[in-house]
Amino acid sequence: MERALWVLFAVNLLNFYDRNIAGALAEPIRREFQLSDTEIGLLGTVFTWLYAVVGVPLGRLADRWSRRKLLAAGLLAWGALTAMNGLARNYAMLLVARLGVAVGEATCAPTATSWIGDLFPVHKRSRALAIFMLGVPIGGAVSYFLSGPLAQAFGWRAAMMAAALPALVLVPLLLRTPEPERGATELRKENAAPGSIGSILRIPTLWWIIASGALLNFNMYAFGTFLPAFFSRVHGLTLAQSGIAVGVAYLTGGIGGGMLSGKIGDHVVHRRKDGRMLAGAALALLTAPAAFFGILQPAGSLLPALFLIALAYDGCNSYYGFVYASIQDIVSPAMRGTTMAVYFMAMYLLGASFGPLLTGHISDWRARAAAEAAGSAVITEQFRAAGLQQAMLLIPVLAVGLAFVLWAGSRTIVKDMARREAEAAVHA
Repeated sequence: MERALWVLFAVNLLNFYDRNIAGALAEPIRREFQLSDTEIGLLGTVFTWLYAVVGVPLGRLADRWSRRKLLAAGLLAWGALTAMNGLARNYAMLLVARLGVAVGEATCAPTATSWIGDLFPVHKRSRALAIFMLGVPIGGAVSYFLSGPLAQAFGWRAAMMAAALPALVLVPLLLRTPEPERGATELRKENAAPGSIGSILRIPTLWWIIASGALLNFNMYAFGTFLPAFFSRVHGLTLAQSGIAVGVAYLTGGIGGGMLSGKIGDHVVHRRKDGRMLAGAALALLTAPAAFFGILQPAGSLLPALFLIALAYDGCNSYYGFVYASIQDIVSPAMRGTTMAVYFMAMYLLGASFGPLLTGHISDWRARAAAEAAGSAVITEQFRAAGLQQAMLLIPVLAVGLAFVLWAGSRTIVKDMARREAEAAVHA
């Protein structure tokens, strides 16, 4: 089972490498196609709209068909279309290619998290899911580490094409990985067939979890799209340097948060059933001041800004080990792929889709305001820096909201876990 987990982790790492590459290369793309921050944000937003919508039928398929074959097909598709991003000759072509990547990547989360739920019992799932979700910060970090320097040396198109190459290795590796029987690690073997989407939407805790996902993903996608530009504009880094700075923040903060949530999540669930949700709320609350003071560090204060932003990203990334394991606690094995797809659809449509677009729109608005206040008819890079810095202050505000929503979910999860256990006994 450990081998299967590491293969799925590698697939998720490539998932987020390819997903973050548009943010890593945002500045050279913006300059070549003469784009506004709103248009850069729209690249992320249309990606998440399609990703969210197609994820639901793909999640239903993951509960009925081979998860291994479905994920391999998705991996092949998003790898090929990432390479096609490098062939784009205008903004419209780039937008269409990113939509294709979204369809392929929509197979990953429903299939892989359902697969992991059948590999590990309840008391080990936080750690397993936290390891899988380390693909988020490590994939993002590697994308920023490599894409910025590659783009600076060979152009952003070459960096896009290089991002597709690992899929050629991972597809055959994935197809040779055994897939477990559904419900293999449950205390009671259930014979229940997959239910309706309506049945999972009657679970109160799931609504709180969906709301939490929307808030988290707004922040994660605002970070992913604009953090390289933030370091370049506010702290004067080159394209390669900003990529490395973001990579450091993702790697140090992301791994720390992921491993912390895995360890705490598997420990605290033995003490109290709502412990994972409460721990997630506490770490989300600590994220807010770190993000606030990290974003507001003045130009030239790179090390304090980097340290605080890494701490904020640490808090954000701790979410997965707590909340994804909680989802597995309240739904049956036959509905895990569908549940994750519904959850992803809601949190991407309501959160991730607005993160890049709204942050970019506010950045443009504040940059214009700064230029007008200075009596300038031209929006210079200095004004763009001020606008982006102000726009990113949305992140700590929403972190406080995330903490409240996770706390609210902790108030309902014990009853929902009891209902889940009663249903399992009936279908055993």
